[in-house]
Amino acid sequence: MASPISTSTGLGSGLAISEIVTSLVDADKYAKETQITKQTSLTTTKLSGVSSLKSALDAFQTAMTNLGKTDAPAFNGYSATSSATSFVTATTTNTAVAGSYAVNVIDLATSSNVASAAFDATAASAIPSGKLTLSQNGTTDTVIDIAEGSTLQAVRDQINAKTSTSGISANIVTDSTGSSRMVLSSTKTGAGSEITTSVTGATSALAIGTGALDATSSTSSGRIGAAPVDGKISVAGLTVTSSTNTYDKAVTGLSFTAVAKGESTITVASNTDGLKTSLQTFVDAYNTVVKTINSLTKATADSNGDLTVSAAMTGDSLPRNLLASLRDVLVTPGPGSKLSTLSQLGIGTAQSDGTLSFDSAKFTKAMNDKSLGGQVQEMFSGTNTENGLLARMNKAINPYTETGGILDKRTTSLNTTSASLVKQKEALDLYVKNLTSTLTAKYNAMDLLVGQMKSTLSSITSYFDTLNAQASS
Repeated sequence: MASPISTSTGLGSGLAISEIVTSLVDADKYAKETQITKQTSLTTTKLSGVSSLKSALDAFQTAMTNLGKTDAPAFNGYSATSSATSFVTATTTNTAVAGSYAVNVIDLATSSNVASAAFDATAASAIPSGKLTLSQNGTTDTVIDIAEGSTLQAVRDQINAKTSTSGISANIVTDSTGSSRMVLSSTKTGAGSEITTSVTGATSALAIGTGALDATSSTSSGRIGAAPVDGKISVAGLTVTSSTNTYDKAVTGLSFTAVAKGESTITVASNTDGLKTSLQTFVDAYNTVVKTINSLTKATADSNGDLTVSAAMTGDSLPRNLLASLRDVLVTPGPGSKLSTLSQLGIGTAQSDGTLSFDSAKFTKAMNDKSLGGQVQEMFSGTNTENGLLARMNKAINPYTETGGILDKRTTSLNTTSASLVKQKEALDLYVKNLTSTLTAKYNAMDLLVGQMKSTLSSITSYFDTLNAQASS
């Protein structure tokens, strides 16, 4: 027969000491442990919610940044199409008008390319110290101090480090004989953009004048090929020149970029499809934010169908305030006179969830019947840097997404709470450990005392049993 006394049972008292201690400790820690567990879960959920909201806002701002690019306007009322993009490309502004333009690229604007005299040694050999001055358009751009023991390669690196913003770059070209030349080029184009150099104390081989390079002479330096020239095109038979290959003043509302010599026809027409795509992009990006906020704030049904299961930010004023700010921007009239609200373009707000809807039929009617295409860019980009829809929307979002902003502060606060809960859990674990040890010691002491008392009782009982037996005999 198995012993009725288990390892957790007191030998003296017969009580289940381990179970008693566990029950007492569990009862003592239950309330605090439950509180810590719930708060930890809630804090983790809120941190995830804040992160999701910030990601949605960042994506929305990125979309608005792309839509608001000045070099590629997304809301132009007109678009330009080139019949030969290998010769000419074109972009429009909202001052463009429908039409067709014959463009002929006569000359491309070119840049300066020059080379120094040849160095017999390799690029790793030392050259004399001194000063090297680089000039362009007759203006001193950069002065290079050539230190003692510098190499041609080191001078090249100094030039590139100092001229990163001036458009001049340097490299070394070594021919089949092993001779090396310093070659300088520029991103600046147009007549008069020649690069020249002068030296003081340093080797004269780095001095480059305005003459042409004779590649057969190791002592020759100068211009590689033809001198830089202005670009030239003809538009509708009229000649236009430019120091660059971009012509943004030839035709009002149009900007041409010359790619190669040749002819092309530029056609300007209403940009209905492009506007529709851009508006849909804005609507989709905005709706992503709204849907994210809804998912973070809307309670869900429990097993009984009651809306009692809270989301990450249910009851939190932060997302409500953010959404109110965004909606306020949407309904505030823009700077335009003919077009000032999104509803005129077929964009409305759904009453059920606050998302935007885009009625393409109403949009097309606004473009065709009311000729609002030229006003869309003004509505979104504004007449200055502050009154456009995109700028006002970004202004409403920035306090939440900027470094140290509302969401960052909320994240910091939640992380502080999370760290505090970790410390509380560690303190509770230590308390439980000490309480378990204390109670176990007390019950073991009680068990020992009971065992001693039982032993004494057994001795007394045996003594009286012996006396009774002697009296009977």
